[in-house]
Amino acid sequence: MYTPSYFNEARIEALHGLIHDFPFATVVLHADAGLVANHLPFELVGNNLLHGHVARGNELRHADGAEVLLIFRGPDGYISPNWYPSKHETGREVPTWNYAVVHVHGRLRVVEDAVWLRKLLETLTDRHEAGLPAPWKVSDAPADHIEKSLHGIVGLEIAIERIEGKFKLSQNHPEANRLGVIHGLRQRDGDGDAELADLMAEQEESRS
Repeated sequence: MYTPSYFNEARIEALHGLIHDFPFATVVLHADAGLVANHLPFELVGNNLLHGHVARGNELRHADGAEVLLIFRGPDGYISPNWYPSKHETGREVPTWNYAVVHVHGRLRVVEDAVWLRKLLETLTDRHEAGLPAPWKVSDAPADHIEKSLHGIVGLEIAIERIEGKFKLSQNHPEANRLGVIHGLRQRDGDGDAELADLMAEQEESRS
């Protein structure tokens, strides 16, 4: 991934934070037929493992031991040059796109253990149901239905070998421009704008 030094994010807490907040990943591997991409949520376990699951019919079931790339995409959005104070002084600014992504390189292990799978499903469900008025639990479903569902999936465990982050958040601009972008995003308030503005604001706080 092309990453100029000012956009490089190496803080492990920031990388793990993005994975936690945006757990839906693109999984890329080189299969016999060429590049293959799948999309599924993962759970970060400790500092070195990612757990997920797929249907038995998915090609990842046959990729035990394969090298994979997982792409976690955080907030992103179009940045107008009108938000830069410097644009109104010199006119020498152009549009861009701000975003945050984390790439995880690792090796995949296929897991067939039903106990392991059920624990994963309970963990994922409890996390994503949290905050709902009446959270659904795996135990709410009939036991035979859960057993049948478990037979239809396999687990995936990714051992993280390398992790890299690119947080392109206007770091190559002076503070006034960065604050102008945050203000512009909050005013526009489109899909993902608030999250992108919050991430930029966090970056500003980390500078102080």
